[in-house]
Amino acid sequence: MFGLAVVMSFVLIALLAPWIAPHDPLATSWGAVRQAPGAAYPLGADELGRDVLSRIIWGARASILAGVVSVSISLSLGVPIGMLAGYLGRWVDALISRITDAMLACPFLILAIALAAFLGPSLTNAMIAIGVSATPAFIRLTRAQVLAAKSEDYVEAARALGNPHLRIALRHIFPNIVAPLIVQATLAIAAAVIAEASLSFLGLGQQPPAPSWGSMLNTARNYVDQAPWMAIWPGLSIFLLVLSFNLVGDGLRDALDPRQK
Repeated sequence: MFGLAVVMSFVLIALLAPWIAPHDPLATSWGAVRQAPGAAYPLGADELGRDVLSRIIWGARASILAGVVSVSISLSLGVPIGMLAGYLGRWVDALISRITDAMLACPFLILAIALAAFLGPSLTNAMIAIGVSATPAFIRLTRAQVLAAKSEDYVEAARALGNPHLRIALRHIFPNIVAPLIVQATLAIAAAVIAEASLSFLGLGQQPPAPSWGSMLNTARNYVDQAPWMAIWPGLSIFLLVLSFNLVGDGLRDALDPRQK
């Protein structure tokens, strides 16, 4: 519940950013360059005199959007392919499994960096790269759940009654594998937030001057000694959001898995 409260807080902050941000996140002030936290700038100012608090608030939009859109791409690709592999089996399963294993052999973040570099630096391309890179995990999970579900008695009964394969897959199997997919999606959002911050840190995600927590950390590393607040607040925001999504995923697993009761 704590994780859910923090996640909802960040979502509200992102939605209400134009009204609650005290300053324009792109407005510079040469008189406030690396100004320490105070009345005018509660979290301090950055190397161009921009308000760190306002940039944190607007940066929440990029991080949450990247997490949700990337996982949506992974779900839309991974679930149908995983169901196809698990339900049809035989050579279809073997082919999809080998391709999935090949993609899983490459670390998630390395694959996302390679795809983002190939597509070009932008938030949209970063989300596509993260979504494609996370797809193999959803394929494997969906395939495993379908393999377990299709041997159940209610599926055998539906098959014996002459139901077409598509109806069996969508009406009898899919509803019974949704719970683990929801849990995995929640945990994958946390990983996607870290991946987006990493890509922005490397210059492959949200492009300056648009605010992003990753790009803020990239800039702050040059001023850690003179202005530590430039690194503390975006780093703390990433930590809280990722931790909260992980807590929500863990709570959903306990709530949706009957074996946990």
